[in-house]
Order: sequence, then structure tokens, then C-alpha cells
Amino acid sequence: MAEGRVPRLTPGEARAAAAGVDIPEFMADLSVFQVLLHSPKAAAGLYGMLQRLLWEGTLDARLRELIIMRLGWSTASEYEWTQHWRVARQLDVAEEDLLAVRDWRASERFGPVEQAVLAATDDVVATGVISEESWTRCAQELQDPALLVELVVAIGNWHLFSSLLRSLQIPLEDGVTPWPPDGRSPA
Repeated sequence: MAEGRVPRLTPGEARAAAAGVDIPEFMADLSVFQVLLHSPKAAAGLYGMLQRLLWEGTLDARLRELIIMRLGWSTASEYEWTQHWRVARQLDVAEEDLLAVRDWRASERFGPVEQAVLAATDDVVATGVISEESWTRCAQELQDPALLVELVVAIGNWHLFSSLLRSLQIPLEDGVTPWPPDGRSPA
């Protein structure tokens, strides 16, 4: 079992800690939560945000996964890219779309809404804030203020996850292959 900067709890320890803060058992089986559950309350807060965005959000799931994949790629977060490759494929996001986020500006796979959202994502990675130009494009494409707020929260959430995954050096689960499907990783 590969380790990062903080050792993973055993599956039994993680499940027990998760049960104490109402995190589902299947989440406790992930390496990220086996580390985060050293601080159960922090893990519960992070899980709460994931739950809202993944299962209760109104942002289009494909768009959300493109954001996450772009963040995973542009921040070189192997764990984020690898985990959400599987999530996105389960949601029937085309493999070609996922690969295209690596150089989305040169791709013809994305329309105006995807381009606006991916530009906003890149802005946050580069400067920590969505530029006026990207915001204007997102507002034109998404229009609904609730979607715009959720967009910013989603970008911020998975940017946070990228940072904590890389800072804690969270390892992939045993037997999981990184950077699917072609093994290419960011420079």
C-alpha cells in the first residue's frame, strides 16, 4: 500500500471514522478519505461539498467533469485526473472529450459553453480568480445566477481538492493505473 505524506488509515479505521461523521462507507474506501479521516470533521466538511456538487448539483454533469478533468490536467493532479476519468466515463462523457481538455483551445470538440467554462477554470488555476472576459462569457452561456454560483463553487472545490491531493501526496488506490488511457501525463 503506497503512502503519501500522511499514512492512510486502514480500511476498518477509515470506515469507523467515516461512520462517526456520516460519510458513506464507499467513500472511506478511497485513499483520499483514508487520509482525510485522520481529521473526521474536516473530512465531513469536504464530503458535504462533494455530495452537494456531485449528487445534488444543477450544473450539467458533463460540464462539471470537464472542469474537474481540466483542473486535474493543468495542476498535474494524478489522483484527480485518474479518479474523475472513471467518474466521467461512467457518466458517458466521451473519452475524446476528456482527452481534449488537455489542449482544449486547439480542440473542435467544445462549443461556446464548454469553452467559456474551461477558460474560467484556467483563469482560476493561473490567477486564483475568473477574469472579467471569462466571466462575461460564462454569464452569457449559463445565464442563471444559481448556475454561475455553482460553477464558481465547483471550480473552487476541485481546485482545493487538487491542492490537497498534491500537498498530501495522496496515492492512487492499489491496482489503479494513472493517466488513462494513453499514459500521457502533464509536462
